[in-house]
Amino acid sequence: MSNPPHDPGFITADSPARAGIPPTTTQGPSNQQSMWEDSEASEASYFPRATGAVLPQPNMSGVQGTSSLPVKNDDVKPVGQVSHDVNQSSLTAVQGSYALNDHSSERTNLGNTGIVMALLSELWIVNLFFILGGTWIKTFYLGKLQEYDDYNLWNTSCYWKMGLLLPLPYTLICFFGLTLPFRTPKFLTYEGIKKRRVDNLYILTVTKGDNREAVYRAWNAHKHLERLHPAIRVHVLTDEPYFFEGINCYTCPKSFHAGNSKYKARALEWYRQTMRFTEFDWVLHLDEESVIDDESVKRILEFVFYEKEYHYGQGIIFYNQYKYWSNWIFTVADALRVGDDVSRFQLQYTYFHRPVFGAHGSFLLNNGLVENAITWDLGSLTEDYQFAMKAWDRGFRCGKIAGIVREQSPLDLIGFMKQRRRWYVGIRRLPNFLPKLWSFFWSLGIVSLFSTIASIGLGFKFNYGTPRWMALLIDFNFMNFVYLYLLGVFLQDLDKGVNPFLILLRIPVTFVVQFIAVILEGCAVINNYKAIAIA
Repeated sequence: MSNPPHDPGFITADSPARAGIPPTTTQGPSNQQSMWEDSEASEASYFPRATGAVLPQPNMSGVQGTSSLPVKNDDVKPVGQVSHDVNQSSLTAVQGSYALNDHSSERTNLGNTGIVMALLSELWIVNLFFILGGTWIKTFYLGKLQEYDDYNLWNTSCYWKMGLLLPLPYTLICFFGLTLPFRTPKFLTYEGIKKRRVDNLYILTVTKGDNREAVYRAWNAHKHLERLHPAIRVHVLTDEPYFFEGINCYTCPKSFHAGNSKYKARALEWYRQTMRFTEFDWVLHLDEESVIDDESVKRILEFVFYEKEYHYGQGIIFYNQYKYWSNWIFTVADALRVGDDVSRFQLQYTYFHRPVFGAHGSFLLNNGLVENAITWDLGSLTEDYQFAMKAWDRGFRCGKIAGIVREQSPLDLIGFMKQRRRWYVGIRRLPNFLPKLWSFFWSLGIVSLFSTIASIGLGFKFNYGTPRWMALLIDFNFMNFVYLYLLGVFLQDLDKGVNPFLILLRIPVTFVVQFIAVILEGCAVINNYKAIAIA
């Protein structure tokens, strides 16, 4: 492996690397006043390359005896245990950025973030009328066609229809998230607020490294972002033996051990220790298929500069970046996740400021203080959720970022099932109460699915009507679920710039395909239970 080229065209910083600075450790945000306030001369920290501040070191790897592990310190020790065969004295790297050395003008991170955010600013009122209006029409206007009963509060059919009420807690949460004003740039003003000091904003794409095409697709989409603001650094994090020449690639060596963490979390822990974050650093975590656009990066910068009461944040994730609608079922299935982001997670980040419903591993913006306090030595299949829960325990607060990250849906059934299985098992195994509660409600979805199938079949054999009170709740659940899928597809199509006639055509397609997607989601949970039983 070779280091960056030593030629006049390679851009370097003016100051030495901070290799001797240990990572900051803390138990929580106990000293916010001194941490967040700018000094009189802190404007220099906004433009570190122009003032001689530190430029991080690309192409650090443990391959061929080269180590990027932190120098040991008597006061602060790394969480991970470094193997004895790693030569600490061989820490060598050339400062600079391949992103700044690339003058390509092509942009592959396109989207309509401004349009989507403008729509979301006003959409809460539309959501309210659609869900409540649709529920009223289905329950009262079309009630006779569905044989709703106004004279009996209970009959035999209620026994198998009770399962249709199980999603009610979820749909109520989503309803309030959809009908409360969304936190968009329209409602944000920063006049008179002093910027807080920011030294570095790392845009970090984390990947195993075996998908070479995805790695370069992410790098090509993000490399120009370093020109948007001097604090931005675009990095790619891989595991050995995968390393990519010509990009700002950091490779976690096989010799690095981090106690409990494996895979992605292990690489993140190595990166955290290597970069030695301070409270003036921020890290935007992205998966290998994730792409963020310029407008969203601008919103992130506003968040880190002005949202001083929050220590980490997230925004919306779309699944329209790559091979969008190449598989209708998976595209519609992930539309529910978009609906989740603009309902449940919008409620969490805009109003609760606590990870009540968890967190995504992508589009996770963390302050260096949070990273060092929690670390990534977590030992969970869903390290993002566990990270958020530990941050909550330490008193850190989260906020909503008015931006969008775009990803891709699974491309085959096996990938879809494995993804859902990892989420379910990982959340279920977390020790906290709330993750176990949400996994329990996820499990109840199977009962609700069986109740739906049973109601359809038994309805032909037994001619029982549905009491109006039960029908009202069932229809409310139905309208919420349908709307989450339709809204998810509509927003992604709008962001993608799809022809308006095609958007209208996809609405009935989504309505039909969503029932197939629901069955697949249920099968994924059933498969999880089968795997647990075998284990």
